[in-house]
Amino acid sequence: MKIFNSLINGKYKIVVLIVGVLGIALIFFSSFPKAEPAASQGVEQYRQELQNSLASILSQIEGVGDVSVLLTIENSAEGVYLENNSTKTKDIEPVVRGVVVACEGAGEPEVKERVYEAVTKALSLSSAKVCVTQLNTKR
Repeated sequence: MKIFNSLINGKYKIVVLIVGVLGIALIFFSSFPKAEPAASQGVEQYRQELQNSLASILSQIEGVGDVSVLLTIENSAEGVYLENNSTKTKDIEPVVRGVVVACEGAGEPEVKERVYEAVTKALSLSSAKVCVTQLNTKR
């Protein structure tokens, strides 16, 4: 008790006050929304690069013409339970869930089939996860 009284009444009063104010400030600032995690930014960059690469290669297929590609990607991190009941986040490789390709040549069955084949093979996807449709040129 002597130590506690000397901290409050003595020369350490200012130190205790500053520590208290800092504690309150930390609690206040922890409630602000946080920036997007680096892992999520990495997934978005990965998705953009993959979309651009796929659009680039598809545009080189005969008859495709102008092309737009949209990819959907699964999360890049998951919680894993460890032996001591604590959780740890680990990064996992992003997984493509689906692809939409809109291209000028999709009206031709042969072109549409080549696009399906290129996308399914390039991304190791089933054709059920790929949609190829005619690009609307009248925008």
